[in-house]
Amino acid sequence: MHVIAVDLGAESGRVMRVGFDGERLEQAEIHRFSNIPVPVRGTLYWDVLRLWHEIMSGIAQAGEGASSIGVDSWGVDFALLDRTGGLLGNPVHYRDSRTEGTMDWVFERVPRRTIFERTGIQFMALNTLFQMASLVATNSPQLEQAAIYLTFPDLFNHWLTGARVCEFTHATTTQMFSPRTGAWDVETLSALNIPTGIFPEIVPPGTRLGAYQGVPVIAVTSHDTASAVVAVPASRPNYAYLSSGTWSLLGMELNYPVINEASYQANVTNEGGYGGTYRFLKNVVGLWIAQQCRAAWRHAGAEYSYDDLTRLAAAAEPFRSLIDPDAPVFNAPGDDMPERVQAFCERTGQPVPQTAGQITRAIYESLACKYRYTLDQLVGIARRPVEVLHIIGGGARNALLCQMTADSTGREVVAGPFEATALGNGIVQLIALGELADLHEAREVVRRSVETHHYAPRHSSGWDEVYERFCRVAGVSNAE
Repeated sequence: MHVIAVDLGAESGRVMRVGFDGERLEQAEIHRFSNIPVPVRGTLYWDVLRLWHEIMSGIAQAGEGASSIGVDSWGVDFALLDRTGGLLGNPVHYRDSRTEGTMDWVFERVPRRTIFERTGIQFMALNTLFQMASLVATNSPQLEQAAIYLTFPDLFNHWLTGARVCEFTHATTTQMFSPRTGAWDVETLSALNIPTGIFPEIVPPGTRLGAYQGVPVIAVTSHDTASAVVAVPASRPNYAYLSSGTWSLLGMELNYPVINEASYQANVTNEGGYGGTYRFLKNVVGLWIAQQCRAAWRHAGAEYSYDDLTRLAAAAEPFRSLIDPDAPVFNAPGDDMPERVQAFCERTGQPVPQTAGQITRAIYESLACKYRYTLDQLVGIARRPVEVLHIIGGGARNALLCQMTADSTGREVVAGPFEATALGNGIVQLIALGELADLHEAREVVRRSVETHHYAPRHSSGWDEVYERFCRVAGVSNAE
C-alpha cells in the first residue's frame, strides 16, 4: 500500500509516495517544484495558487491506489478567508518587513514575559502573533472581513476537503496557542484586538478530515519539523535531533513543555509533536545563508551545485573566519549575501573570506559552533543528557557539515533519513490507517528501512579553541 505525502518547504515543495509492505518503508518522488516568493510593491508574498496548482499536479501524477493524503509545510504563515471561503489577499511571506517594530508594539500591550508564560514559544519577529498584530497596528481591513484563519497546510486541507480546522503541531508554532490550556491563547489575542472568533477548532495529528476524489485526507503532523521528528530513527533515549534545511531546528522530544525562567532567558521554544509530545528546541538560521550565497553567485554568472560548494569548503583553510548565523544582517534575502558575510568578518576584526570556498567554510564552521552552543543550552535547561545527535532532512546529506557538527559538539552524529519530513508525514497517515501500531513501532520500521551515516567526533581540542572564538564573535557566553 502507499500514501501521498505533500511536503512544502520554504525553498521547494514535493509530492511523495510513501509505501509500506508490512516490513519496510520506501519513498518515491512523484513531483518536485520550486517555491519562489513574489515581491509586489514592497511586500513579499507566497505564490499560494501556484503551490496549489503544483499540489494538484503531483496528486494527479500519483495516479490511483493511494490509501490517503497528508499535507505538511513550514510554520508561522497563514491565510485569512472571508465568510464565503475566499482568500482575503495573497498570504504574506514570513521574511516580509511588515513586522518591523511590531514586537515593541505588542510588548506595550502584553508583557514579553507574560506571552512566554502563556505560550512557551521563542520570540522571533516572524512569528504568527506578530504578523497578526501588524494587521491590527496598521488597521488592515482584512481583519474586519476575516471569517476564518488557517495555517498553510490547513488551507490546502480545506481546499481538498472543505474542513476548517487547525492541526495541533502547526497551531503551536504561532505563539497564539497555550500548552497550559490546550487551546488558543484568547487572553493575549483579545488584549491585542485580534478577533478570536476567526480561530477554528484545533485537532490532533491523525484526524481524518474528509476525502479528495474518494481518497481520505488526514491531518498529519503538519508542521514540517514535527513530521521530520516522527521519522527520527532513534533507538536510545538520550538523543537530540537537528532538522537541517533552510532553517536548523535543534531540540529534544519531551512529554511536557519547559516553561520557566531559564527557558525564557535562553529564548527557546516548546512546539507540539506527535502524540501530545513537545519539541523543546531552538530555531537557528540554517543553510539559508549558503542558499542565498549560491543564488547570488549564480546571478553573477558562477554556477555552483551544493556539492561543488561543499568540495570547495573542504579544501579551504579551516577556522579562518566565523559569523553568527543568527545575526539580523543575514535575515533578509538578497544577492549581496556574500558581501554581508565578508562585512561581518571585517567588522569583527577577522580575515575576510574572498573565495566561494572560504565563504562557505565560514558558514559551515559557524553553524557547527552554533549547534554546540544551542545544544549545551538545551541540555542545561532540560537537565537531560544527550549522547547522540540525529541529523535529518536535506542537510544530513552534507557529510562535511555533519562531521564538523560531531567534532564541535563532541557527540556521535547519525545522519538520515534525508527526506525525513515526507517520511514522517507518511508514517502518521499509516498509523491513522492502522497499518502501524504507534510511534515506537514506526521508528523500528524506519531503522530497517533507511540508510544512515555515522560520524564520530574528532579533533575536539581544535574545536574547543574555535568555539571560544565563535562565542566572542557572536557576543554570547559559553553555554557549557
